[in-house]
Amino acid sequence: MKNPGEGPEIRKQNRRGGGRKNNTRGKGGVIHQLPWSLPVNSDKPTEPLSEEGIEAIHNGAMRILEELGLEFLSTEAVEILQKAGCPVNGSNVRIGRELVMEQLKLVPSSVTITPRNPERKIEIGASQIVFGNVSSPPNCSDLDRGRRTGTRESFRDLIKLTQYFNCIHFAGGYPVEPMDLHPSIRHLDCLYDKLILTDKVVHAYCLGKERVEDVIEMVRIAGGLSHEAFDSMPRMYTNINSTSPLIHDFNMLDGAMRLARRGQMTVVTPFTLAGAMAPLTMAGAVAQSIAEGLGAIVLLQLVNPGCPVALGTFTSNVDMKSGSPAFGTPEYMRATQMSGQMARFYGLPLRASNACAANTPDSQSAWESLFSLWAAVSAGVNMVYHAAGWLEGGLCASYEKFVMDCETLQQVISYMKPVSVTEDDIAFDAVKEVGPGGHFFACAHTQDRFENAFYSPFLSDWSNFENWQENGAVKTPERANKIWKRILAEFQPPPINEAIREELEAFVAKRKEEGGAPTDY
Repeated sequence: MKNPGEGPEIRKQNRRGGGRKNNTRGKGGVIHQLPWSLPVNSDKPTEPLSEEGIEAIHNGAMRILEELGLEFLSTEAVEILQKAGCPVNGSNVRIGRELVMEQLKLVPSSVTITPRNPERKIEIGASQIVFGNVSSPPNCSDLDRGRRTGTRESFRDLIKLTQYFNCIHFAGGYPVEPMDLHPSIRHLDCLYDKLILTDKVVHAYCLGKERVEDVIEMVRIAGGLSHEAFDSMPRMYTNINSTSPLIHDFNMLDGAMRLARRGQMTVVTPFTLAGAMAPLTMAGAVAQSIAEGLGAIVLLQLVNPGCPVALGTFTSNVDMKSGSPAFGTPEYMRATQMSGQMARFYGLPLRASNACAANTPDSQSAWESLFSLWAAVSAGVNMVYHAAGWLEGGLCASYEKFVMDCETLQQVISYMKPVSVTEDDIAFDAVKEVGPGGHFFACAHTQDRFENAFYSPFLSDWSNFENWQENGAVKTPERANKIWKRILAEFQPPPINEAIREELEAFVAKRKEEGGAPTDY
């Protein structure tokens, strides 16, 4: 049985069981990249808040929950919270701080998610930090074809880049929305492609029970798991957003509760832009964000005590001249660091994002993304969404930016490697050998180590101006353009059992015959 729209390339490569495992050796046919690893951020986090500041934001968040409450647009969620003793008025639920702190004690401080390839499992929590691809933009762009609406072809391209780069640890939402697929079946084709073209941790959108249940079943099938084995540990995750200010909508809550019942992870990420959907001050915006996040986390713990959850931060500011979102700003950095302190105060893993507002892969995109990324690192964040490929405040996925961001991610991962200070590292004998006025190029200590001594970039050009000009004066986006083209040309999917692939195809075909997920179309 053939999957509609599946290209002969995918079928041919799957029949032969996939290709070289360049993504585990650290070397591919296109670039030399760092080997697959789960980075550990051993640096002390930046903490702009004093103990009094933490207490003030905590009290602010608790007052929002206790005195104002949140709107839960799910009758089931309201009933669960009411049964736990929360005052209810229609869809408004007020949650006492005692219940909040009691439920937070149940949350695992660290979560391991195991995808269909156990070698690709990730850990979220403690000092671990993992990175995921850009997710959910409706548009994509590259230097050759310009900006355009997302298609299944571009979706597949960006999933291939997600699989190829070792610095990308999980395949988040759709790296671009394939607008040529009808919304009723889009999730089926997208998850099929994702589960075939990558063996990394995947995600489900909470956009109606059919979509959530279909993705759960496809992840179970792809792992060759019984229902009991799937439920026994986290195999996938979702991210839900509040509708700030102070609302959790039905589909998000419904999907998160479905996953919680089966022991799967939910990241709760309020989308609080200071000056628009949250107070203008960073303290006020963070307090509101914390309240919205904790409200949903309490609900999920009541649904399944001890189920894995994480707090997400997406607090930034808007341009007060235009109302447009801004990212990579000083305020964004501070809000992320403040959220890191609050997550540690509550004992929760934390998610942030590598975001920028730039419209093209230029210097602005690089510095805004670097500030966003550094905010995550310095805040002690555990999970970084949109780590590669994000442009236009999330409205566009850029092929070149994806490659550029992966260069930055590799450098951050290399930066986080532990510093060794053995006697050999101190190199007293080398200093003695070289002596005053000498150089270290030819000494034995250098000759024994120079090949792997420093990080070697795959995208940066370190040649002098004359050589750079002689070689065509190729700028960074143009170099990135050549790299993604070569990656896609040489890409081979990871191995998957043929019987499992056929079972996935059959499930997709059956659900399409049944109409997929209901829509308004």
